[in-house]
Amino acid sequence: MRVFSDNRPHMVNWFWRKKPAESEKPAEQPTAPPVTAEPVLSDIPFVPPTPAPEAEKTQAPTPPAEAAPASSADDPDYAHAAPAAPAGKIGWRERLKGSSFAKSLGGLFSRNPKLDESLLEEIETALLTADVGIKATTTLVEDLRTRMNRREFADASALLAALREDLIAMLRPVAKPLQIDRNARPFVILTIGVNGVGKTTTIGKLARRFSQDGHQIMLAAGDTFRAAAVAQLQAWGERNGVHVVAQGQDADAAAVAFDAYSSARARGSSILIADTAGRLHTQGGLMDELGKIVRVLGKHGAGIPHEVLMVIDGTTGQNAISQLRAFNAKVPVTGLVVTKLDGTAKGGVVFALAREFGIPIRYAGIGERPEDLRIFDPEAFVDALLPESLSQ
Repeated sequence: MRVFSDNRPHMVNWFWRKKPAESEKPAEQPTAPPVTAEPVLSDIPFVPPTPAPEAEKTQAPTPPAEAAPASSADDPDYAHAAPAAPAGKIGWRERLKGSSFAKSLGGLFSRNPKLDESLLEEIETALLTADVGIKATTTLVEDLRTRMNRREFADASALLAALREDLIAMLRPVAKPLQIDRNARPFVILTIGVNGVGKTTTIGKLARRFSQDGHQIMLAAGDTFRAAAVAQLQAWGERNGVHVVAQGQDADAAAVAFDAYSSARARGSSILIADTAGRLHTQGGLMDELGKIVRVLGKHGAGIPHEVLMVIDGTTGQNAISQLRAFNAKVPVTGLVVTKLDGTAKGGVVFALAREFGIPIRYAGIGERPEDLRIFDPEAFVDALLPESLSQ
């Protein structure tokens, strides 16, 4: 019994050892084919159907590129001509709807008030609150009062429509895009303004715009006082493939501008944009420096610089009037760029500047992106401040 019982476990153990050894060899053979077969069988039916529809979907949106050429030039600058902004572009109305001007006048227009003297008083308050200025506001309201007394308006909506036309008429004389004289090589643009208005950023956006128009651009880093101003302009130059002439910090800004002109002429550049340090209009010494820069550039030829472009912050309100008056007395300003009109900017200062000085407004900044520096369009600007139903 013991022998049998002792041998039986041995027999059982022997068979259990044998079977695993025999099963391991065939197990390696059948598992090999599925490993190579399964990816092939699964990839063939599953993968092709997935990319095929997506390829059609990704190619389908490309036809809107047909509309891109129409808006790639200056058409987006006249967004009021189209009911909606082009794909990828944000229109004037979307950018300016947050301004206090749009909110005040929009609220007034939306409730359909009565045609009476109180309506004129509310319009006057809204215009003054939006920094339109006393002179411009008085001109607008008095014109509406005279026409209302003549019974030219059937209702309040007709009066408000007349206000729209008056606002556009006030801006239309200053809506003059900058014309680059291609015979003046280089065409020199000197940018000026107080601290923090966005001169350097505006220069970078202008360089991008002019480069896209086929011009050879050069920049002069004339802001030698503000820390990192030269580096900021050089970054814009690298981004747009534009050469930047710069010297060390605290260098003579007039010398930088003079050397930049010589370099631009030698390179055959068509446009030279010169940056200057921001300065308050009350700083006599720095204001005198502007006159020196203009005189030094004038040594290269009569009429240089060809454009003195003053950058104005649209949020400064009536302070912009005194700033422009002081700068214009020191160096004749030939064009304006009004920045930061989006967001909470009142925007009414544009009307005050037009009424007070009549200096052309070349560009309006309605956002932070390079394409948000738009050629100033009075109709698009006014319509963005008024209810959509009235501007259609």
